[in-house]
Amino acid sequence: MLHHFMIRKILLVLLLITSTLASAARIKDITNVAGVRENQLIGYGLVVGLNGTGDRTAQTPFTTQSFRSMLTQLGVRVPSGTSFQLKNVAAVAISATLPAFANNGQKIDITVSSVGNSKSLRGGTLLMAPLRGLDNKVYAMAQGNVIVSGLGAQGADGSKITVNIPSTGRIPNGALIERTIKSPFLKKGIMQFQLHRADFTTVKRVADAINKAMRHQMAKALNASTVSVNLVKVLTKYGKDVDNATMIALISKLENLTVESAEGPAKIVINARTGTVVISQHVTVSPAAVSHGSLSVIITEDPIISQPGPLSNGETAEATDSQISVDQEKSRAFLFAPGSSLNDIVKAVNKVGAAPGDLVAILESLKTAGALHAELVVI
Repeated sequence: MLHHFMIRKILLVLLLITSTLASAARIKDITNVAGVRENQLIGYGLVVGLNGTGDRTAQTPFTTQSFRSMLTQLGVRVPSGTSFQLKNVAAVAISATLPAFANNGQKIDITVSSVGNSKSLRGGTLLMAPLRGLDNKVYAMAQGNVIVSGLGAQGADGSKITVNIPSTGRIPNGALIERTIKSPFLKKGIMQFQLHRADFTTVKRVADAINKAMRHQMAKALNASTVSVNLVKVLTKYGKDVDNATMIALISKLENLTVESAEGPAKIVINARTGTVVISQHVTVSPAAVSHGSLSVIITEDPIISQPGPLSNGETAEATDSQISVDQEKSRAFLFAPGSSLNDIVKAVNKVGAAPGDLVAILESLKTAGALHAELVVI
């Protein structure tokens, strides 16, 4: 009954997913505007103030080198040959995401990760460090107290326990933006909507919805994922000023139009680690017969003690009595009629009592036999 319940639960979730995909969605929910994107930033710095959980400088000489360089920049002269034992300092890599249209003075969250052998960053403070983009230019400066969700403890006998990852932490609003990145989403009054998932049917529906709403042929599909929209053409037609404010207002109207998304291709996704199986709505099978069952061979060995007769001068002996039994589960076969649907597949599997793991084996066998008309994806 548990296996039946799990498969029925999979079917219920699946039907909810497919019904959602087939419903109307706003253009802003299935597309993004070309040129409006985030940018990745990375940096390197030092976290100080750790409670003895910093880098062991004998194995991480770059921590000592970075610390010496920082002191020199601050005007502190360190005698040549000085050896540091920096148990409260850790070298870290800093990563952040710079949002589109971010302005100077705004703050963004950052993630700090140990690059040495520091055991924990808990209680540490990140000193000022630059964050650079792909062009090696500095776009933000990071600094602040590190928040660590993980923890670790170790006993004198070497036993230890670790919860989450204490060598990684975050600093909310830990970086101050110093340079902006342009996000050109308008080129000569023309913008583009890019679909999250390429589909010729959906991209045509997006273009048709825009042209119908504006009563003007201002949108056209360029390929399976891009719709080009000429904002200047429609603004000129209605005699409105062609400026950024007017164009932004028009874009706001367009991205809130609803479009009937096309249903995706027939696909079965199998998570090999968890046994999760997701089947899309249009999966069908050709005529095929499937038999499900199992064979169990059980061998048991019981010791037998043999006692000698009285006054026979014999010795006690030990023997083994082996018993072999074969238990074969009653196997049932079920037949898929031509053009069987998703509901037919799940019902048939439920009848033979197959667990999710068995369902995976059945689907793979159907695919190998050429009876399954769907893409089988194993992740």
